[in-house]
Amino acid sequence: MPNRLLKVNAYTTLDLVDATARGHDFEESGVAVLNVTSPRENPDHVKFQLEIDNSHLDSVPAHADEATLSADQARTLADALNSHADTVEAAQADED
Repeated sequence: MPNRLLKVNAYTTLDLVDATARGHDFEESGVAVLNVTSPRENPDHVKFQLEIDNSHLDSVPAHADEATLSADQARTLADALNSHADTVEAAQADED
């Protein structure tokens, strides 16, 4: 990804996910980096970051979105992700 803002290395959470940027007058899709981190020293938050590769996007300049979460918020997000993952797995099992 040219103009990358997030560091991508062996520790990156997910370095290639499908993502979509939506605005009032556009919708564009591409691959993205999704990373979850916390500070190494005196961790006081969890950072959730997403950066879409803008090399094939017309409407979106290079940028990264970040959410800073408390430990409780991160657990709430994790619970929601697990619940939806279970729903998707169950639906896929029903299709087989």
